[in-house]
Amino acid sequence: MSNAKDSVSRTVMVALVLCVVCSVIVSAAAVMLRGKQQENAINEKKFNILAAAGIEVVDGDLEAAFATITPKLVDMRTGQFSTGEDVMTYNMRKAVKDPAKSRALTSEQDIASIRKQSLYSTVYLVEGEQGIERIILPIHGYGLWSTLYGFIALESDLNTVAGLGFYEHSETPGLGGEVDNPKWKALWPGKKVYADGSYAPAIGLIKGKAPVGDLHKVDGLAGATLTSNGVTNLVKFWLGKNGFAPFLTKLKAGEA
Repeated sequence: MSNAKDSVSRTVMVALVLCVVCSVIVSAAAVMLRGKQQENAINEKKFNILAAAGIEVVDGDLEAAFATITPKLVDMRTGQFSTGEDVMTYNMRKAVKDPAKSRALTSEQDIASIRKQSLYSTVYLVEGEQGIERIILPIHGYGLWSTLYGFIALESDLNTVAGLGFYEHSETPGLGGEVDNPKWKALWPGKKVYADGSYAPAIGLIKGKAPVGDLHKVDGLAGATLTSNGVTNLVKFWLGKNGFAPFLTKLKAGEA
C-alpha cells in the first residue's frame, strides 16, 4: 500500500516539477521575444503607412522608405500642429485610456463607436519641393466584431483619396475581412472625401456596386453590411468635424 502511495506522490511531484519548468521556459521566452514582437509591430505599422501613401519599399529597405515621411502631432482640440507631446513616442491607444489625455464623445458625435478620442493624433506627411504631396491620417472604429485600425492617405488637395488600408481587425474572413482584399482597397484611390466645398464627408460604402463615375461612393463588402457600415462611419468620423476636418481646413489655408 505504501509503495502505491509513494508511486502516486512521485508522479504528482514529477508533474509539478514539469509544470514549473515549462512555466519558467515559456515566461523566459516571452520576455526574451517581447522586444522583437514590439519591433515587428512597429515595422508592420510603418509598412501600412507606406502602403496607404503608395510608397514602395525598395529592396526591403523599410527605414529608407519611411525616411521620406515626416510624422507630426495634431491637437484635435485646435486643429493645429502641436509640440504638446513627443511625436516619436506618443501612443494614441495608450493616451485614450488616460482621462487627462483623452476626451469623451457624446452618442451623437460617436458614429465610429470608439467612445473616447485622444487629444492628440499623429499624422504623417510626404513632402516635396512644392510642399505637402500626401498626408496619411490614422483612423479607427468599430465594425461587426472588432475595432478596425488603419490609415487613409489624401493627395495634396486634401480631398482626393490616395489609399486606404487596415492593419488590425478581427472581422470575419471572406466577409468583413475583405477589407484586406487588394481588389477592394484598389477602389479607394481617386475617390473624393468632400463635395461642394463642404467639410462634411460625402464618401462612404453603399450596398452592391458603386455607380460608375461616382467619386464619393465605394462598393460595399458583400455579405458584410455591418462591417461596411462600420467602415463608412469611421471614415466619416475621422474626416468629419469631430476628427480631422478642422485640421485639414486650417492646413489648406496655411494656418495649421
